[in-house]
Amino acid sequence: MSTPRSLTHPGRTGLLLVSPAVLFVGVFVLVPLAFALVISLTNWPLIGTVKFSGLKNYTAIVSDAAFAKSVLYTLLYTVIVTGPILVLGYALAVLVRRRRRGSTLLRTVFFLPFVVGLSTLSFVTVLETQPESGVINIVLRKLGITDGTTAWLVDGPLATGLICVLVIWAVSGLTMMLLMAGMQAIPREYYESAELDGAGWWKQEWEITIPILRRTIAMAVIISVIGSLLAFSQFYILTRGGPGTDTTTVVQYIYNRAFVQLQLGAATALSIVLVIVVGLVTAAQFRLLREKD
Repeated sequence: MSTPRSLTHPGRTGLLLVSPAVLFVGVFVLVPLAFALVISLTNWPLIGTVKFSGLKNYTAIVSDAAFAKSVLYTLLYTVIVTGPILVLGYALAVLVRRRRRGSTLLRTVFFLPFVVGLSTLSFVTVLETQPESGVINIVLRKLGITDGTTAWLVDGPLATGLICVLVIWAVSGLTMMLLMAGMQAIPREYYESAELDGAGWWKQEWEITIPILRRTIAMAVIISVIGSLLAFSQFYILTRGGPGTDTTTVVQYIYNRAFVQLQLGAATALSIVLVIVVGLVTAAQFRLLREKD
């Protein structure tokens, strides 16, 4: 007995509809990825003769002390910013989740730094951290905290702290929007029942809001972690990885290998390793977002 054919959605139509997406993925994802794999197996000096080197670029990663240092620094940066971004984003979401006067304005104000973007905010920060003339130093001098000549961007710990504060401020708005959308979808009846049972605000948050937002919170955390692992623009603009290599992230290190040292083969191998790590983190994301049976 033959399988009946759909009169409204024949197979040919389905293939025709998905073909642009398949073509897009093939041309802009699969082909570049295959080409990157080829490059990672060569010395590819960007300028000069290309020679096949096999797995040499990958085996060299194990003994690359500078790369290991950038990995540790990136992990430290990720640990520092992830918690505050979640906590501040949650607090802001609680503040603006109800429809009251001024809440729309506050949402706009809190989300605006994310819309402006880290690159623009980083350029502004370069100006505002200049010794003597920067607003930050002027304010600190007026308050009597410093003499107003602090060179924020040429000291590793100070630059790291400044970048972390900048990122927390800039990215918390996105976390706020994600959590606020989830909070507004929770039926009000849950809270009314809890109030009748004598539950206070904190108990309502802990036993109602947070469990229901488990998947949303997990998604916000994973987005923050992946963004931190791929951090580049703020470090490149503010410190260029300095002083020395004190603020060099993984992506910054890969950039230097490719376009400063002109070792495109080695840089591509490092990029593929980073892609695999990010892929594993994304897989963890799907696991966290999956509903429990």
